[in-house]
Amino acid sequence: MNESVHASTGIVAAPHHLAAEAGRDVLAEGGNAVEAALAAAAAIAVVYPHMNHLGGDGFWLVREPSGKVRYIEACGFAAAGATIAHYRDLGYDALPTRGPLAALTVPGAVSGWAAAGAIARAHGGRMSLPRLLERAVHHAREGVAVSASQARLSAEKKAELENVPGFAAAFLPDGKVPEAGTIQRQGRLADTLDHLGRAGLRDFYEGDISRELAADLEQIGSPLRRADLAAYAAVERAPLTVKVGAATVYNAPPPTQGLASLLILALFSRLGVKRAEGFEHLHGLIESTKRAFMIRDKVVCDFDHVPEDLAAILSDARLDREAGAIDARQALPWPRPAQKGDTIWLGAADKSGLAVSYIQSIFFEFGSGCVLPATGVLMQNRGASFSLDPKALNPLMPGRRPFHTLNPALAVLGDGRVMAYGTMGGEGQPQTQAAVFSRHAMFGVPLGEAIARPRWLLGRTWGSSVTNLRLENRFDPELVDHLRRAGHDLEVLAEPVSDTMGHAGAVVIHTDGHLEGAHDPRADGGAAGV
Repeated sequence: MNESVHASTGIVAAPHHLAAEAGRDVLAEGGNAVEAALAAAAAIAVVYPHMNHLGGDGFWLVREPSGKVRYIEACGFAAAGATIAHYRDLGYDALPTRGPLAALTVPGAVSGWAAAGAIARAHGGRMSLPRLLERAVHHAREGVAVSASQARLSAEKKAELENVPGFAAAFLPDGKVPEAGTIQRQGRLADTLDHLGRAGLRDFYEGDISRELAADLEQIGSPLRRADLAAYAAVERAPLTVKVGAATVYNAPPPTQGLASLLILALFSRLGVKRAEGFEHLHGLIESTKRAFMIRDKVVCDFDHVPEDLAAILSDARLDREAGAIDARQALPWPRPAQKGDTIWLGAADKSGLAVSYIQSIFFEFGSGCVLPATGVLMQNRGASFSLDPKALNPLMPGRRPFHTLNPALAVLGDGRVMAYGTMGGEGQPQTQAAVFSRHAMFGVPLGEAIARPRWLLGRTWGSSVTNLRLENRFDPELVDHLRRAGHDLEVLAEPVSDTMGHAGAVVIHTDGHLEGAHDPRADGGAAGV
């Protein structure tokens, strides 16, 4: 069993316990859910650096007590010098995934923190920025134990990262992979966070920090320049939304794959499945995923370049047609091209009715691998999802936003409960969201159990090239055989609990006002409340 945590004042769920505790402490001091999420986001950038950092992007869904849902897109665009011609001239047929030339998009996460801070203040937030960054500064300065997840991925990725500028100095002490439990300090990052607390988050883009970032980026050979940083600011957009039975589900618009997450649930809800964990449940969600991914791969790109009307895609007529194409007994042939990525999701809620679903990432594990010496910032490699084909759906172009696997989810259920939920895991994000939501919101499985139950993954994550269907080994063997007979190309993993399946979490505001949160036993975190 994976027990939920219950609270009356506020709750936070995150994939590292120190991040959850940072948010809980803010709530205990009178902060609201958005302030708690900010504190947790800063802390987790320090304590889970293989999954996210200040050099990455972020996406926010905030449900206000009035019922309004606000969405913040904190996704950086490609540098002015990041052109197809530039990379072709350097001899590349595809964008590099590691090193300075992979660090080609502006980090958006810190600007997203600033935008979320404005929402927090609009709802009575009074916590100072230095206080919200306090635990992150402390953990960076005093050190934290390397997580088992970081140690394992450091070993797996050492060969491709050890010679990337700044990586070994930051994450391979004495040139060796740190063991889990080793104390890791990030002094330069502590200084950066401390400075941002005093100077304000905009300093990351226009002040002393931006100057140092830009100088280091140019020195190592990245196309990013200070003018690119200064030109960036997070933006608010309308969230995507769709009805799933009696529930209203929200997610992020392009360039994220939030559209796919909504499509999976909307298609599955039309199949008439009555119970969890049977063939109809898994087959229905897997086949809904395939339909959703085929649509996603034709339309999801920079928000300003989407080739189809998103409202039409989410219309009842289109959804009915797509659901009608699903064979209830036979699997659609697969695989198709897959996306990868590594990320964190965290959520928070408070007694006022504020609920937050937030996701933050550097794309691959450790991103580009580049750690900038003056600031300690680890740069993402999100720009690697661009194409060097000018006719592609997502071509590299200065000022253009790359495709993102990231997508935070939030739902208002038919009985009035508010559920913020999400996960890391590349292609697995929409699928894990669908597993957790369908189990809990549609079939009544308790929240912690809905997250802990065995999961599946169609496609690629965690740097794997595997694109078939994979299942944890706790599923009923008869169900597995039924899936095989239906034509699913599947593999049963050796592990009963595998972080290949992502790190999911959720927080719920119940109609009586009490709060509930749970996080994944596959991760190093949990939920904490007051």
